[in-house]
Amino acid sequence: MKIIRTGLLLAIGLGLSACASIDTATRNIPLEMPQMAPAAPVVAVADYNIKVSRSLRVSEANMYYPMGDIVWRGDPMGDRHAQIARIFQDSLTRVQTKNEDGALPVVVDIDLIRFHALTEKTRYTIGGVHSIDFNMTVRNPITGEVIVPTHEVKADLRGYGGSKAMAAEQQGLTQKVRITQHIANVIAQELSAPGSAPKGVTELVAGLETQPQG
Repeated sequence: MKIIRTGLLLAIGLGLSACASIDTATRNIPLEMPQMAPAAPVVAVADYNIKVSRSLRVSEANMYYPMGDIVWRGDPMGDRHAQIARIFQDSLTRVQTKNEDGALPVVVDIDLIRFHALTEKTRYTIGGVHSIDFNMTVRNPITGEVIVPTHEVKADLRGYGGSKAMAAEQQGLTQKVRITQHIANVIAQELSAPGSAPKGVTELVAGLETQPQG
C-alpha cells in the first residue's frame, strides 16, 4: 500500500545554495564565549509520500504478543495496510496545518518498518507498548534533492491496559487518537531537528494528555 498525496507546492525554490554567510569581526569577542550553532531552518510539509509495503506481515491473532509486522485493532476488520497508511496521512496533515509563514517547503517520505499496537487481550489486561518504526526522508519538492537523508525513526508509545484503557476510552483517548497525534508530534520534532525523536517509550501524548489515566 502506497499513498502519494500531492499538496499545493509553494511556487518558490528552496534556495539552499543562495544562503550567503556573512563574515563578522570576532577579535573583540571574549575567548570564553560559547560558539552559537546555526539555527536549523523552519520547514513546512508541502507534500508527502507514505509507503506501507504489502510485504509487511499482518497478524490478527488475539495473543499478548503476536508475531507480525502489523498488529492493529483500532479500526474494524479490513485492509490493515491501508488503515495504517491513513493514520500516517492524518498525522502528516496535522503537521501541515502547523506550518509557519516563510518556512522552507519540503517533501516527507515515510516508509513503514513496523506498526505493532495492542491486541484486545493485551489492551484489556496488562497493557503494553505501541511499537512504531519507520524510515523518513526529507526532500526538495522542486528538484527532489535529498535534504535530510533516510533515517530510522522509532515512535514507541505506552499503550494503556485494563482500567487505564477503559478510562482513556471514556475520555475519547482511543488507541487511534493517541497514536495519530503521537506520530504527528514525532514527525514534527524530526523536521525541526533530525534525529531528535524521543528515545525509549513515550508515556503521554503532548496535546492530548497532561497526566496518566486511571
